[in-house]
Amino acid sequence: MRASMSTTPSDNPPGQRIAINTAPNLRDLGGWPTRAGGMVRRGLIYRSAELADLSGDDLAAFGALGVRTVYDLRTVPERAAKPDQLPSSTRLKILDVLADETHAAPAQLAEALHNPATAANELGGGKARALFVGAYGDLVSLPSATTAYRRLFTELADSSNRPALFHCTTGKDRTGWAAAALLMLLGVSDDDVLQDYLLTNDELLPQLEPIFDRFEAAGGDRHLLLPVLGVDAAYLAAAVARMHSIHGTVERYFEDGLGLSDDTITQLRIALIARPGASA
Repeated sequence: MRASMSTTPSDNPPGQRIAINTAPNLRDLGGWPTRAGGMVRRGLIYRSAELADLSGDDLAAFGALGVRTVYDLRTVPERAAKPDQLPSSTRLKILDVLADETHAAPAQLAEALHNPATAANELGGGKARALFVGAYGDLVSLPSATTAYRRLFTELADSSNRPALFHCTTGKDRTGWAAAALLMLLGVSDDDVLQDYLLTNDELLPQLEPIFDRFEAAGGDRHLLLPVLGVDAAYLAAAVARMHSIHGTVERYFEDGLGLSDDTITQLRIALIARPGASA
């Protein structure tokens, strides 16, 4: 099936997936209203899962989005196994969020998904959910995460890098925190930030059905995989709680935690928020 060549129309609800079949969980961050009466501009910041399978019509459809810069948040092994395939006009920049991770983080759980017995031992009994709750706290305070997100948001404030897209492997954890933090900074309500975050369960999980099928065929319980392959409000809440405990507010997280200047934060807000009466 030929992918759509257009961006999300401005009259569509925010968070709607862009129909490029080999770019899972591809969404425009624009369209969400802000508390001050503005709206996050469409067509400037995108999020997705890995882009290793783009080719043919899908590659052309992705090119039609006009993305100038792709930020890959994955680890070295993830990138080596499935490198991004991008239009020649798109720059690729590497920001390894989990470079300093030393224990089994979300990006390192793929092996357990192929062995139901191992998965039951390592992920069952609430272990997977607890692991992800802890990992989301690390997204706020892990040094490599701080470094990666500092560079990401600093560069997103520069118009020469936009339109831009950031992604990890499934576009839900490292990508999910980046999207949530940015939307919070722009003044999007907590409810809408959570809604955008949870849309991954609607947009990504159906595309992962073959993984569930193989796991069940090998004797596994598909419900064991849901905390790993999906997202949970408790995960995002853990990151927000860590942010508040260390920094107090999202503004202090960006200023003190990530080291962004007041000018950079102002540039982000000016560029990404359409004020009342302006085009979104």
